[in-house]
Amino acid sequence: MLAIIGSIVVIVAVLGGFVLSHGKIAALWQPYELVIIGGAAFGAFLSSNSKQVVIGTLKGVLQVLKGPKYKQSHYLAILSLLYALLNKMRKDGAMSLEEDVENPDKSPIFSKFPEVLADHHLIEFITDCLRLMVSGNINPHELEPLLELELEKHHHDALAPAHALSKVSDGLPGFGIVAAVLGIVITMGALDGPVNEIGHHVAAALVGTFLGILLAYGFVSPLATAMEGLAHEDSAALECIKSALLAALRGYNPIVAVEFARKSLNSKVRPAFAALETHLKESAKK
Repeated sequence: MLAIIGSIVVIVAVLGGFVLSHGKIAALWQPYELVIIGGAAFGAFLSSNSKQVVIGTLKGVLQVLKGPKYKQSHYLAILSLLYALLNKMRKDGAMSLEEDVENPDKSPIFSKFPEVLADHHLIEFITDCLRLMVSGNINPHELEPLLELELEKHHHDALAPAHALSKVSDGLPGFGIVAAVLGIVITMGALDGPVNEIGHHVAAALVGTFLGILLAYGFVSPLATAMEGLAHEDSAALECIKSALLAALRGYNPIVAVEFARKSLNSKVRPAFAALETHLKESAKK
C-alpha cells in the first residue's frame, strides 16, 4: 500500500509542480519515448537475468504492492507449530516425529497451521532441520553452521530479484538519453520545417531524458529498495525457526526454545508473550 501511495505522491508532486509553473501536461505525453525507454530497459533486463530471477522479480513487485508476507499472525502460527513439534519430540522422543517430517501434508500437527503448511520454503526448512535432529547424530555446533549456510543461500536468492531491478533503475537514465538522442536526430531532419515543428521534436527529445530519470529514481529504484526490505523480513522467519531448533537441540524445554525464537523477531512483528501463550493453548485444543 505504501508503495502505491508513494508513487501517487511522486506523480502529483512532479506534474503538479509542472502545471503550477504554467506547463502543459499534454507536452509530456510522448508514447514513443516510453516505447524506446521501457522496451530497451525490459529487453536488457531479460538478457541479463535467468528465468528464475525474472519470475521472482515479477512476483516481488506484486508482493510489494500487497505488503509484507509475514505478519504477527503468521509468526504466532510458526511459533505455535514449533512448540507443538518440540513438545512431541520431548515427550515421545525424536523418532516420534519421523512420520510428521516425511509427510507434513498428512501430519496432524502441521495440519493445524495451514498458513505455515502453505509456505513450502518454511516447511522444507523445518523438515530438513528436524530430519537431522531425528537422526540423533548431530549436535548444536554441527547444525548451526549448516543452518547458517542454508540461510545465507536463501537470502542470496531472495535478494537476486531486488538487485536485478536495481540494475534496471541504474540503466533507465541512460536509455532516456538514447531516446533523447534519437529525438535530436529526428529534429535535425526537420530543420527546414516550421519552427513549431522543430520545437515539438526538441520537446519530445527532452521528455525522453526526463522520463528516464523519473522512472529510475521515482519508481523503479524505490520499488527495488522495497523488494530488498521484504527479502530481509522474509529471512527473519527462517532465523526464528533456526533459533528455536538450536535451543531445543541444546537441551532447553519447548517453551524456552520458542521464547528464543520469539526474542529473535523484530519488535513490530514480535507477538507478546501473553498472546503467544493464548495461541498455544488454543492450538492445543484443536
